[in-house]
Amino acid sequence: ADTTERTKEKERFNQLVYYDALTNLPNRELFVDRLDQAIQHVRRKKESGAVLVLDLDHFKRINDTLGHPIGDQLIKAVSVRLLKVLFDSDTVTRISGGSFIILLPRVAKTEDAENVANKLLTAFKAPFLINEHELFTSCSIGIALFPGDGETSDILIKNADAAMHISKERGKDRFQLFSSSIANNSFERLVLENSLRRAMERKEFCLYYQPQLDLRTGKTIGAEALIRWRHPDLGFIPPMEFIPIAEETGLIHPIGEWVLQTACKQKKIWDEQGFNSFRVSVNLSARQFHYANLVDMVGDTIRKSGIDPKCLDLELTESTIMDRLEETTLTLRRLKNMGAHISIDDFGTGYSSLMYLKTFPIDTIKIDKSFVDHVVTDADDQAITHAIISMAHSLKLDVVAEGVETREQLDLLRSQNCDIIQGYLFSKPVPTDNITPFLLSDIAKKFIS
Repeated sequence: ADTTERTKEKERFNQLVYYDALTNLPNRELFVDRLDQAIQHVRRKKESGAVLVLDLDHFKRINDTLGHPIGDQLIKAVSVRLLKVLFDSDTVTRISGGSFIILLPRVAKTEDAENVANKLLTAFKAPFLINEHELFTSCSIGIALFPGDGETSDILIKNADAAMHISKERGKDRFQLFSSSIANNSFERLVLENSLRRAMERKEFCLYYQPQLDLRTGKTIGAEALIRWRHPDLGFIPPMEFIPIAEETGLIHPIGEWVLQTACKQKKIWDEQGFNSFRVSVNLSARQFHYANLVDMVGDTIRKSGIDPKCLDLELTESTIMDRLEETTLTLRRLKNMGAHISIDDFGTGYSSLMYLKTFPIDTIKIDKSFVDHVVTDADDQAITHAIISMAHSLKLDVVAEGVETREQLDLLRSQNCDIIQGYLFSKPVPTDNITPFLLSDIAKKFIS
């Protein structure tokens, strides 16, 4: 009896020490121990193994909208489904939130690990039934093979995680093999992230402005504020390189607030110089837009700067407004009631429903540059731009065409009754001091003469 009790006590101890309380999966410590053994085995036998990092896409959204108890139930259901795909000799561990690590102790070739990844992706196609909720979710997977991609557990997990992040960046619901280029990108990314954290206090950011031309009047009616980062060693770093990092790290909140405050202060300066009949546009990223204090922050910025709220244009991408529809509608209405102008950027690249477009309190649609690029030569793009312009006008919305670079594009868009253009034909984004000539209507009018 004593032996039986001691055995049970040892089992309870092992369960507490080596297994995840929520899923009963092996914990990280046990996983690393098994991975270390697998590494030693393949080294002796000259075989291969694989580590997969799997992360649920949009798991935070489920926690935020349905609550953590539902999120926990989903994690349990995901764990069960993963085990059904894997062999008994494989190990799966939950490392945090919706993130898992998987050990395939022996793979004969790279394709074996890829096949497992594809099976895992397929397993997520069916919905998860959690209480009364039918939840659809996908996952992103990174794969590191050993010994080729690393000979220690720490390096293998790190490399698989880096590959997983690349998978996220390239569209989610996919897998990515680790490579030396990913290692280089990861190091460069770390350097950029560390520099980005200090860029604000070192005042390395500045705003450029790209003017917008009203095709009906020939006047400059707006200017889009675009952030630029002047790194002391690397020079100008394109927004497409640092904005995604800012989004992931949460630095987008202080950076976005700085952009809004700086643009509003500059608008006030232009007002005092007599240029008060145009709007300044500021982009709001998805993470910014869904931040709890966004509306209060915008209101405080408008009041402190002293500008007319009707002169502030807030731009959101099409995909942003289609996320969390009830919350989005409420936020948009609060911003609109404040007096701000609302524009939908990159229109045509997402999946907006006309019903929602009609419901949202928006003022302007911006046709994405991808349609403007070939509007003169591609009949399909011509049809798309014409349809967008006609639809917008029927809803009493203005239309801005982005990326206009040639006179032929301008003429065609004007023949389709497009209202406003923005692009290199009129002006590249320019520093604050260089935009004043474009605010003079006689200079702007030459572009439509």
